[in-house]
Amino acid sequence: MITRRSLLAGLSAALLASPASAGDHPSLVFMRQVAKDMLAAHRQGTVAAFLRVVQRHADIPDIAQDSLGKYSSKLQASQKARYQKGVATYLARYFALSSRDYTVAKYELGDATVNKDQDVVVASRVYLMTGQSYSVSWKLVWKGGAYKVRDVSVLGFWLTNFQRKDFTDYLAKRNGNINMLITALYG
Repeated sequence: MITRRSLLAGLSAALLASPASAGDHPSLVFMRQVAKDMLAAHRQGTVAAFLRVVQRHADIPDIAQDSLGKYSSKLQASQKARYQKGVATYLARYFALSSRDYTVAKYELGDATVNKDQDVVVASRVYLMTGQSYSVSWKLVWKGGAYKVRDVSVLGFWLTNFQRKDFTDYLAKRNGNINMLITALYG
């Protein structure tokens, strides 16, 4: 059974580097930079280190909005910045906690393809020291003149779907109170 923790750990592990080669699609060049930054954060093992990587490379505004699901209309303009930073912090905290349990032996970056929504999907495979391996797909979007990570699929499960379920379940139990979710995200 795949858990949120193993999914996030797989995401964290999958970000470890592979060398660049000439003529690569720009999305692959971007992914190598993400990997380099993530590896540095992994070595530090702190939430702050992972937070810098998440804020630099992830499409936090769209991830955050999508994670609210049916509650997205309840997010007020005055809450937006704090909520988005809370989402980034939430992700960084899980990466930091999970990274201690997963040592990567080898990482392979695959091809970049364009899906029906014009997002670039980059395939990869992660090999752990334990002998386990799994596939990871990265959905990238072009925003503000650069690529951003919009979603990640580990073993065929998209991270945003897990996060949306967690957030909407939390909100459903609290009458849709976004302030309570924001406070919890900084946990």
